[in-house]
Amino acid sequence: MPDPISDMLTSIRNAVAVRQPTVLIPFSKLKYELLEILEKKGFIEKVEKRGRKAKKIIKITLKYSKDGESAISGLKRISKPGQRIYSPWNKIKRVKGGLGIAIISTSKGLMTDQEARKNKIGGEILCEVW
Repeated sequence: MPDPISDMLTSIRNAVAVRQPTVLIPFSKLKYELLEILEKKGFIEKVEKRGRKAKKIIKITLKYSKDGESAISGLKRISKPGQRIYSPWNKIKRVKGGLGIAIISTSKGLMTDQEARKNKIGGEILCEVW
């Protein structure tokens, strides 16, 4: 059973390891929404849709500092197809003491762990980024 979110996170992790400036991945609404959150929080430079119909892709421009250090130091998939991880709003843990974010799929759409606690909404914890 393939897991497109894990594949996306692995592509980003591999690109960061070799200091690649961009990554191309197949398009899906969930991946695009997840990447928009990472862009909004400053982990990636830019995310854009490319192509049409069945040939749609997402182009991710990674963010690096002046000395070549990546804005992303780690990515971890939490909820997997074989084992879904759900959490109520009051049990969502902070990532790396608040230095990272967890992305949660809620009934109100994707949001960060901070937004989920603020809105008192629990859900499936998709991944953590720090």
